[in-house]
Amino acid sequence: MNPQELTIENAQEMLQKYYGYPDFREGQKKIVASLLEGRDTLGIMPTGGGKSICYQVPALLLPGLTLVVSPLISLMKDQVDALTTAGIPAAYINSTLTGKEVNERIRAARRGELKLLYVAPERLELDWFRLEMAELSISCVAVDEAHCVSQWGHDFRTSYLAVSPFVEELPERPILAAFTATATPEVMEDMLRLLRLRGPGVFVTGLGRDNLAMSVLRGENKKEFVLEYTASHAHQPGIVYAATRKEVDDLYQRLRNAGFAAGRYHAGMSDDERAESQEAFLYDDIRVMVATNAFGMGIDKSNVRYVIHYNMPKNMEAYVQEAGRAGRDGEPSQCILLFSAQDIMTQKFLIEQNPQDSERKQNEYRKLQQMIDYCYTTRCLRSAMLDYFGEVHGDKPCGICSSCTDERELVDMTVDAQKIFSCIHRMRERFGVALVSSVLKGSRSQKVLQYGFDKLPTHGAMSGRTEKEITEIVNVLISEGYLALSEGQYPVVRLQQPAAEVLRGQREVRQRVARPSRPSAGGRDRSRSRDLSPSAVNETVFEQLRLIRRELAGREHVPSYIIFNDATLREMSVVCPQTEEEMMKVKGVGEVKYRKYGKEFLDFFQSELYSNES
Repeated sequence: MNPQELTIENAQEMLQKYYGYPDFREGQKKIVASLLEGRDTLGIMPTGGGKSICYQVPALLLPGLTLVVSPLISLMKDQVDALTTAGIPAAYINSTLTGKEVNERIRAARRGELKLLYVAPERLELDWFRLEMAELSISCVAVDEAHCVSQWGHDFRTSYLAVSPFVEELPERPILAAFTATATPEVMEDMLRLLRLRGPGVFVTGLGRDNLAMSVLRGENKKEFVLEYTASHAHQPGIVYAATRKEVDDLYQRLRNAGFAAGRYHAGMSDDERAESQEAFLYDDIRVMVATNAFGMGIDKSNVRYVIHYNMPKNMEAYVQEAGRAGRDGEPSQCILLFSAQDIMTQKFLIEQNPQDSERKQNEYRKLQQMIDYCYTTRCLRSAMLDYFGEVHGDKPCGICSSCTDERELVDMTVDAQKIFSCIHRMRERFGVALVSSVLKGSRSQKVLQYGFDKLPTHGAMSGRTEKEITEIVNVLISEGYLALSEGQYPVVRLQQPAAEVLRGQREVRQRVARPSRPSAGGRDRSRSRDLSPSAVNETVFEQLRLIRRELAGREHVPSYIIFNDATLREMSVVCPQTEEEMMKVKGVGEVKYRKYGKEFLDFFQSELYSNES
């Protein structure tokens, strides 16, 4: 098929045939159309938004090969397993292969037997590899996790800087497509510049996902919460992220001692241990994975029902990417962040331990403060997230996050806010939150006395509150823009224009003060819980379908979700297809997958119908 003749209708035919979906999502459709027109393209889509389909489907239609630059071995394997299961010729080249295997795959590409070839960015720096690629007919180079090209991104990898020179050196320049889930305006500008995209189509799909309920909980007994939550969701796959290896090991042991099928993953484990743990999670042999941020980037597991952050992540990019691993199949899922003040100290310690130049370190501190602001905000969490990434959105709140479902009464905090602002002003805006709180409490610590702050009119102005409570109020005022913190390890708190208006009596400050009830571990909290089992779904049938899927997955040696994801099985349990035509109408059942696996499911429904009728 001539590239000039390619249409979105051609792409939809491929989508139905290989993936079992009748149409693209709106964001996908624009990106696919751009690539079929032969344009360089930048696509920013949320985790679970279907980025891979945006280059995989065009790869089926474009002549020659699509080379995919992918950062992780596990990510490559997962993608190639899914493609080959769907009947699409694909392969990867990485360090797990022998030289003989690498050469065989390059020869297969040269013979035109592959449509997609996945490689790590480091390959593009090797002279012999560049020479081999120059011999191939490459129509498109797709760059996954493209934010890694920017030093201001959260996963900067210098090898990504090799992408543009590699593309420019090819005998015929292919289409260049870049994809990421998280990019601030600053990082987006870097991607366009450093990858040298020519006249690109730029498409930003809404990062807010309707199926994810975001919660930030402060003041929880974290260990107790995790044990209770995993107990009440024992039948659902979930991930618990912790900041350090020590915390991962401790939580993992507690869960195992309590009888849970838990796994762990962090950089302190051997490669074999990590691979074994990851595979057990992918194959549903364990239900909950406790991990550092070393886990998950290469995991395409679609049925993760919850992600709990045991500690606050270092920045919003990391948080959104990790939380977004929940509910990739579109089913309702929970993203819960357990926050405590100690998390701030942990992240500052990790920043200081990381060898990097002062400019980058300052940037890390700035991003950390923005993450802290998110943890304290009383605004809709989805709106706060979208604002961070510079995404234009309406003022309508999401209605399902912990801020939106917070039913606490709004209390006038103007007087307390004026005391705080006045104290900061009298301290000449030269000190941090902790010392401001000490002065307002009325502390006579050595530092307070050293600077003579015990003589200030605001000394002891909030003596009826604990220093922790005062600090909490100050942090909320920072997150709401009344105050700002300087960047660095020891930030100084300063007044902003809205604070001046409050001091002059021109503006009121209202806050919700009582601690919100947490999402019920047993699902009884009406304000927080989500119905993960719609009434239309026959749970008995759904579980039987999962058993069939698991048997097929064992036979094919692939994770269960690669056969069919949970959303497809749920739709089957509602539709109860009795014919091939009815089965093919279920989303996620393409022609190839029906030929491979459809009969087992159809036999089940036909026998089920017979037994019901008799």
